[in-house]
Amino acid sequence: MQRRKLPFNRISVIGLGYIGLPTATVIAARGIEVVGVDVAAPAVEAVNAGRVHISEPGLERLVNQVVGAGRLRAVTNPEPADAFIIAVPTPFVEDASSETPTPDLSYIRAATESIAPVLKPGDLVILESTSPVGTTEKLTSWLRSARGDLSFPVQGQCGAADVHIAYCPERILPGKALEELVANDRIIGGVSEACSHAALSLYHLFVEGDCIVTDARTAELSKLTENAYRDVNIAFANEMAFICDELGVDVWELIRLANRHPRVSILNPGPGVGGHCIAVDPWFIVSSAPQQAKLISRARNVNDARPAYVAEQVLQASQNHAAPVIACLGLAFKPDIDDLRESPAMEVVRELSERCGSQLLAVEPHIDILPADIASNGVSLTSLEEALARADIVVVLVDHSSFLVIDSNQLTGKTVIDTRGLLPRLKKQAESVDNYTTIAE
Repeated sequence: MQRRKLPFNRISVIGLGYIGLPTATVIAARGIEVVGVDVAAPAVEAVNAGRVHISEPGLERLVNQVVGAGRLRAVTNPEPADAFIIAVPTPFVEDASSETPTPDLSYIRAATESIAPVLKPGDLVILESTSPVGTTEKLTSWLRSARGDLSFPVQGQCGAADVHIAYCPERILPGKALEELVANDRIIGGVSEACSHAALSLYHLFVEGDCIVTDARTAELSKLTENAYRDVNIAFANEMAFICDELGVDVWELIRLANRHPRVSILNPGPGVGGHCIAVDPWFIVSSAPQQAKLISRARNVNDARPAYVAEQVLQASQNHAAPVIACLGLAFKPDIDDLRESPAMEVVRELSERCGSQLLAVEPHIDILPADIASNGVSLTSLEEALARADIVVVLVDHSSFLVIDSNQLTGKTVIDTRGLLPRLKKQAESVDNYTTIAE
């Protein structure tokens, strides 16, 4: 791919979390000065010491390298730069007056207003945070209100503006951030054509995948569509799991057989859908077009119902034991990471800690301390070996690769509730598992 001459001397990344910090580091590794901004002083201090406050393979080594070379530093307040990349959270909030959650744009607005005082003619502002359609236009409006001395672009209109604004959603997988930031294609949506080309020149600095230009609204909806598509497909698998439980059919065997059709590829079910994208982004579409997004809304409800269903299955199983010890394997929202955000496993454990009155053991090999809310409810963090030795009921909530070492003998005499299809993978090495129960995703 042909690269353009570097047009940016300093780039600022607002938000040093799971997206912002890897992005800032990869750009700095290309020899560009990067200033990272975060309101959390501990995160800023960690970066300036060459350390990281998140878990991402290879990131700390690269952060240490670029900080030592003087190409990356962190601050708590924005400084002047040639380009600003906003990568802050966009959660949703429960709204009692609405059947669907409401997107919370307060972090984006705060980040936008924080950079307004240091903007100058010729600057570029890029929003990467996953956002409802129209958010980039709102960002432009907030900047226009804050800086009446500068001109800003208008969606769909030609003409020069002092500041370029574009939307470019992140599309990386936790655990592979450094690789995918460079290799993945990027969708770039400018508020105007000139804005798109300005943003394109920035991403050409470090992206080796294709950079595809569109308008801001289409770029916003593209990210939401990607995750809504996955959510709907997971919901189909989860709904089949509900049906299989009702009809007494092994869902894992069913999916294995159905997927032998050359044009069928059913995803695996689970205890729900977690993470900061798939469990959140579809609601942004629903909030924008609630009457049209009926399938997407239904899929969200199916997936959101899974944690309570799994917890109920555990509670029913506990009635067959006197003062049972329950071991929950995994708390993260996906295998082999430490990220507990929007984790259905956490929802299951929270509900059990509030309702069951039994001794609860949590096995999460990627964290050292339990979240305060479940720790205060009597949940104990233990090793896999201790949990399997003590438990009467074993609940598989995450299929971490470290759980693949389980020997079937460690499960003999126990009730096993498997939401991840882990036991079928262990079946070759298992001679017998008593009281085997499968609660599919």
